Amino acid sequence: MNKILITGGAGFLGSHLTEKLLKAGNDVLVVDNYFTGNKDNLAHLLPNPHLELMRHDVTFPLYVETDQIYNLACPASPVHYQYDPVQTTKTSVHGAINMLGLAKRTRARILQASTSEVYGDPEVHPQPEEYWGKVNPIGIRSCYDEGKRCAETLFFDYHRQHDLDIKVVRIFNTYGPRMHPNDGRVVSNFIVQALQGKDITIYGDGQQTRSFCYVDDLIDAMVAMMNTEKGFTGPVNIGNPGEFTMLQLAETVLKLSGSKSKIIHQSLPSDDPKQRQPNIDLAKAKLGWQPKVNLEDGLKETIAYFKKVIA
Repeated sequence: MNKILITGGAGFLGSHLTEKLLKAGNDVLVVDNYFTGNKDNLAHLLPNPHLELMRHDVTFPLYVETDQIYNLACPASPVHYQYDPVQTTKTSVHGAINMLGLAKRTRARILQASTSEVYGDPEVHPQPEEYWGKVNPIGIRSCYDEGKRCAETLFFDYHRQHDLDIKVVRIFNTYGPRMHPNDGRVVSNFIVQALQGKDITIYGDGQQTRSFCYVDDLIDAMVAMMNTEKGFTGPVNIGNPGEFTMLQLAETVLKLSGSKSKIIHQSLPSDDPKQRQPNIDLAKAKLGWQPKVNLEDGLKETIAYFKKVIA
C-alpha cells in the first residue's frame, strides 16, 4: 500500500485518479483549494477509510509524508485560468517548487501533469515530445502555457540537480464525466449548449482541429507512467491521436444528443491553436498504452453525465 498525494484531487481528472488509486488499495491524500475542484466529485468515495481530504493551496508549502505525488493542481480551462492569471502562474510555478521540495524531503516519486499547451500553436504536426513549441510569452493564454513550461523546467532541474525521481506527462484534450459544465472547454460547451437547446458556438470557421482523449484512457496512462522504471522521466504525450475539426465535433454532439440546436460562428480568440494532435509513439513503447475509447462512445457517457447535472 502506497501513501499517495494528489494535488488538485477534487477536480475533473483528480477525482478519477483518486478513484482508481483507491480501488488499487492505496492510501490517498487529496489536496485541493476548491477553486475549480468540487467535493461532489469525491462524495461517493468519502466512506473509504483510505481517503483523506485537505483544503490547501499549493502555492504554500505542505508538510506531509508520502511515497508518490501526482501534481495536478492548476485550473485548466481558459475561463478559469484567465480569471486570475497571476494566481494561475503562481499555482504552476510556486506549486511545482513546493511539491518538488516535498518530494525532495520525503524522497517521493513525483509526476507532473503538464499539457499539450506547451507546444503552443504548433509548426510541427502531429506534435512529438522533441518539439519545443511555439508559444506567445505575453498573450492572454501565457499564464497557463508558460506556467506549465516553467513547471517542466523546474522538474528537470530538480532531477538533474537533486537526482529527484520525476515523471512528466503532457496531457492533450481530455473529456468525460465530472467536467465542469461552465469551464469553457469545447466538449462541455457544445454538450451543455445542445442539451439546453441553445446555439452551438464555434469560434472561427470550425476547421481548427483537436484530439480528444476519454478520461478513463488518460488516467490509465498517467498511472502507468508513474510506475515506469526509475530514470525514465518523459515527457510523454498522453492523448488520443484521432483528430477532429470543431465542426465535426459539434455535428457529432448534435447527433448523439438529439438536439435541434443551430451552429453559429464567432471570431477566434487570441492565440487559439489551429491544430493539435499528439504523436503517442513513446507512450506506446514505454507505457504499453494506447487509447481504447472512441469519440462517439466517450461522448455518449459524457452527454449522459451532463443530462443529470443540468436536470
